[in-house]
Amino acid sequence: MRIEHVRWDDPDAEALRALQRAEIAERYGTPDSEPGTAPSAGDIDLFVVARDGDGTAVGCGGLRRLDKDTGEVKRMYVRSERRGSGAAPLILAALEDWARERGWKALRLETGDRQPDAVRFYTRSGYAPIPSFGAYADEPSSLCFERVL
Repeated sequence: MRIEHVRWDDPDAEALRALQRAEIAERYGTPDSEPGTAPSAGDIDLFVVARDGDGTAVGCGGLRRLDKDTGEVKRMYVRSERRGSGAAPLILAALEDWARERGWKALRLETGDRQPDAVRFYTRSGYAPIPSFGAYADEPSSLCFERVL
């Protein structure tokens, strides 16, 4: 498995994000359950794709700066058939390493109450629950987490 830094408009990155959004839409019963501004090429500082040994894109994730010291994990996703392959920890580690190299002190993220698998992954990865922040503050289904780097 290898992690590649890619442009937001990379075709594999776009395909993975589309799969992620489709899964979220199915879980929540709405085509757009994200409060606030959706991530875009203009506000994502880093986007990565995980590729398996034959080059197939199996997962992705990105970072958006929130302030001088803090970033937000966005569009973290691993194809359902590849979950448990080790891709997610590699993606998250790459995001955290990149953030540390730039002097960021913490990473935050939001997931939803219908994503217990994501909650388990993030808590196992050292992310602790925090009060909902930003656009998520008034969203009852939002669960927010932070890890000090």
